[in-house]
Amino acid sequence: MIEPTYLKSFASDNHAGVHPAILDAITAVNHGDAPAYGEDAWTAAFGRHIKDVFGPRAEGFPVLNGAGANMVGLALMLGRYDAVVCPATAHIASHETGAAERLLGTKLITIPTPDGKLRPDDLSGPRSTLGNHHDPQPRVVSISQVTELGTCYSPAELAALADAAHAAGMRLHVDGARLANAAAYLDCSLSAITTDVGIDVFSFGGTKNGALAAEAVIVLDPTLAEAVPYLRRQSLQLASKMRFVSAQLSALLTDDLWRRNASHANAMAARLADGLASIPQITLAYPVESNAVFATVPPAVAAALQEHFLLLPPDESTGIARWMTSYDTTPADVDAFLDALRKAAS
Repeated sequence: MIEPTYLKSFASDNHAGVHPAILDAITAVNHGDAPAYGEDAWTAAFGRHIKDVFGPRAEGFPVLNGAGANMVGLALMLGRYDAVVCPATAHIASHETGAAERLLGTKLITIPTPDGKLRPDDLSGPRSTLGNHHDPQPRVVSISQVTELGTCYSPAELAALADAAHAAGMRLHVDGARLANAAAYLDCSLSAITTDVGIDVFSFGGTKNGALAAEAVIVLDPTLAEAVPYLRRQSLQLASKMRFVSAQLSALLTDDLWRRNASHANAMAARLADGLASIPQITLAYPVESNAVFATVPPAVAAALQEHFLLLPPDESTGIARWMTSYDTTPADVDAFLDALRKAAS
């Protein structure tokens, strides 16, 4: 057995293991044979879960990873000369190696924002190019919930953005890799920040919330849903043994496991942020509204921490570090991290 040589990771919620209940769900479906490519009973059950949670018009399609979910979701809404409007910090713009441009042939129109969130007024510039055949046509607005800076859109903010996008003839897509964390922070249902506010297509992330290679594309427009099976296959996101993906997602949606996991991760981030208040050299860069803490850290302090914890280095231009908590982060983990931080800062 290979044992880790480092202490707890605060680099990413992707570093956490698989939640025991989700491992149990995988084991439970690991008996006998079953039809492949989603023609199994567990994938059908997942589809019913999606309708229970997001409404009768919702159609859910399991996929393997978040970037793939974004590509399938965006492809549903884009023509050959269409563009996507997104924040400059968006994952599709900064962390997916140009997948949208390469695989979808689309242009990303990136908008600088102070907090990772787009607002209705941010659409005025892109909207002005509609109908001009010299410009790519903005057809989709894509945002992340939670944003890449750890902030959350409120239901009112989402509804206003959806209204503005639809009024301009654009659709609204949400990268929901941490959708569960947003709903937990906002103390609302998953549908309150998706179905109820006019989102067209979104992803529901499982991997960052205790699952193993399990995400879903959720489509709320039936006219779009019929194309997903073809685009999912073409995008290499159709799992042959899909029952093992579907069972994980159903486990998350059963008895609000998604909320318990996300609420705990958020609480650990809040505990970390509260502890930073006693360290004058460390300042929060953004509000803590999820399981992410962004803080300005002196280089020497950051280097000392990396000797004991698995961390990403701070941004060289800003000195801002991102620390992530997960469903399995414990109060003792956070306190040990804070103790190491105080020692390094002193």
